[in-house]
Amino acid sequence: MFAGKTMLITGGTGSFGNSVLRRFLDTEVKEIRIFSRDEKKQEDMRIELNNPKVKFYIGDVRDYDSLNFAMNGVDLIFHAAALKQVPSCEFYPMEAVRTNIIGAENVLNTGLAHGVQRVIVLSTDKAVYPINVMGMSKALMEKLMVAKARTEGEESRTVLCGTRYGNVMASRGSVIPLFVKQIKEGKALTVTDPNMTRFLMSLDDAVDLVIYAFQYARQGDIFVQKAPACTINDLAVAVKELFKSDSEIKVIGTRHGEKLYETLLTREELAKAEDLGDYYRIVPDDRDLNYNKYFTEGVQQLSLLDDYNSHNTRRLTVDEVKDKLLKLDYIQQELAS
Repeated sequence: MFAGKTMLITGGTGSFGNSVLRRFLDTEVKEIRIFSRDEKKQEDMRIELNNPKVKFYIGDVRDYDSLNFAMNGVDLIFHAAALKQVPSCEFYPMEAVRTNIIGAENVLNTGLAHGVQRVIVLSTDKAVYPINVMGMSKALMEKLMVAKARTEGEESRTVLCGTRYGNVMASRGSVIPLFVKQIKEGKALTVTDPNMTRFLMSLDDAVDLVIYAFQYARQGDIFVQKAPACTINDLAVAVKELFKSDSEIKVIGTRHGEKLYETLLTREELAKAEDLGDYYRIVPDDRDLNYNKYFTEGVQQLSLLDDYNSHNTRRLTVDEVKDKLLKLDYIQQELAS
């Protein structure tokens, strides 16, 4: 489905955008457009890649016109542009609203206006039972996508869908590069809460999930990849052992808006989700505005279900975490340097 197609990646200079780009660079995709507001990163990518298949567009998802200009002739959209840092979103919530909600609506609307074949929005486990601005804004982004998909219907030229995934290991701004930096500087590894658990996914896993969604999504679907988890303390110990470090682990307390554990599916979603083996498909809520029937038609099995979260998924041992870390190019490069 990708041969001869033009692909647009919003936030294309970020960790995920780079991974998607490199996955498709040597395929039969006709053109890959990198859309972002960071001209320095775009210039670095342009020089490094030196590939005529990759085109660069300066713009901001907050600006409909800049998206509209970049959208001409696009077949597929990966919407990865977002404000992702939990503390910064807590301090500047309207910035998160402008990028994560209004920006997402601009991407969806321009995609629909141009008859793009598929638009996929990237969400996060923090959007489930959100307690922080980052998660709340991503949850609203999901609701926007589903609402527009419901309005468009199955007959639309454009399929709107989404993915939701957990922490991407070694992505920019994540804790693994911080631990490596602290070890190399001879500092203590700072852990907020040693019992905090997080899902662990590689960038390749995240790209696989998005490609799976592109291949199999119906209107309004959200796909979730099943993922293992570990405690933050075990993650710190695993990094220490890989780098043969004797740095201490220092507990500094929970940061603004952090949860003890993350959830990928609510029990309400699990009740209607399709289990596809490695993935869950969350089908959109297609009920209409006739509220009366909601009070007479309940789902008894909801009371028997639990959420799918990082506390009750498969828990990795320290050795298993080390094995996952060793598969990351970033860790191999840091071990070699």
